Formats: sequence, structure tokens, C-alpha cells
Amino acid sequence: MEIFAHRGVSAQYPENTMAAFTAASKLQITGIELDVHLTADRELVVIHDETIDRTSNGSGYVKDYTLQELRAFDFGSWFSAAFEDESIPTLGDVLELFAGTNHRINIELKTDVFPYDGIEALVIREIAAYQMTERVIISSFNHESIQIISQRAPYIEKAALFAEILVDFTGYTSQIPANAIHVNLPTAFRRSVQEALNEGTTVRVYTVNDVEDAKQLQQLGVKGIFTDDPEKIVAALVG
Repeated sequence: MEIFAHRGVSAQYPENTMAAFTAASKLQITGIELDVHLTADRELVVIHDETIDRTSNGSGYVKDYTLQELRAFDFGSWFSAAFEDESIPTLGDVLELFAGTNHRINIELKTDVFPYDGIEALVIREIAAYQMTERVIISSFNHESIQIISQRAPYIEKAALFAEILVDFTGYTSQIPANAIHVNLPTAFRRSVQEALNEGTTVRVYTVNDVEDAKQLQQLGVKGIFTDDPEKIVAALVG
């Protein structure tokens, strides 16, 4: 089963920071998951929320700041004083870190609140610049973004993210189209997901931090999981 470090090794490091991704780059896991927003000067930055309030010493929307302005904020101290020097990374920063590894990169486009016009093309360009087209998965809760990626770069693996239960996941995703479905942990145990698995659909599950949950998902035939604590999960599954 594929193991992805969710926002990096976010159980031990501040999420979506270079510290969290550097830790993940040293692990024998499938890859990492990260979230991308667009700044006022159209730079791709890695952060989960639309605002910087929760994970920095600043406040306000990512879209209203330039990259240089965002770099001035502390994105580590909220987690621990040991990480007070952490700044917001760009997508390029993370791709450069993993350029020399075999890890896969799941890039979630956070376009479900603000559409960030043109973000899909910018992400495709950045991926190509680092020659990582075959190693990325692009996912989003905004399935219009997935459709745009499918049209512009059909060769990139795409995953539709779901926070709800559908009756027919496979039928729906074939219309986008998407190569995989990413569902939350409770949904993973529903009949419709089992039917999708039976039909050969690639299913990955977020966010799996309990060892017993991971073992059950492995038995179900789930392709991969996203976890905040990849070392713990890997040790349990291997053991």
C-alpha cells in the first residue's frame, strides 16, 4: 500500500514547511502530499488554509499577499519554538527538494474556495520545469480544476477529492475524467467505495493516523493512504 506523508511529516514538524518535507524525503515511503495556493503576484505557495492565520504569526488571505510579503512571516513557531525560522515554501522549493529522490508528489489545488484563475497552467508548467510529470498526482475538491488539468495535461495522473459519499464514484469520475478517487477515512468503509474498488478504481484515503485503520484499509485493497505520521504507519504495516 502506498504511504504518503500528509503535508510532510506533520506529526513531528510544522505542516507544509521545508522541515516537514525534508523529513519525509529521508523516509522509505511512496511520497508526500501538499497544498497549493496562489499569491497576489501569482506565485505558487504551499499552505493548506486560504488564510495564514492558523499556521503563521500573521493574518489575512494568501491571495492578498505577494510572495515576498509572505516570506516575512514565521510559519513554524505556532507548532514549536524550535521552528521559528520556517518560512512559507513555494511549489518549486518542494519539487527541487524531491527532484533527486523517487518520491511521488501529490499536489492538491486549493481552488474550492477561491478559483485562482490560471493556477492549473502554472502548476503544469512548474512540474514540467522540474521534469517530474510522471511522478506527480494532482488532486482537488474542485473537480473543475481536475477537468482543466485533464484537458491541458492528460498525461498527468489526476485524483478527484471527496468529502462526501457518492452512490457511483466510478461513473462520476469517468465524466471528469479522473484517474483516482481520494476519500476521507469514514467514507472509505462505505459500500460505494468497495464497489469502486471492485471495478478496479484507484482509491486513496485521507487522513489515516491510526494503525488499525491502516491495516483495515490495506485489507480492503485501498491503493494508498495519507498520514501525518508515516514512520509509525510504515512500521506497523511492515511489522
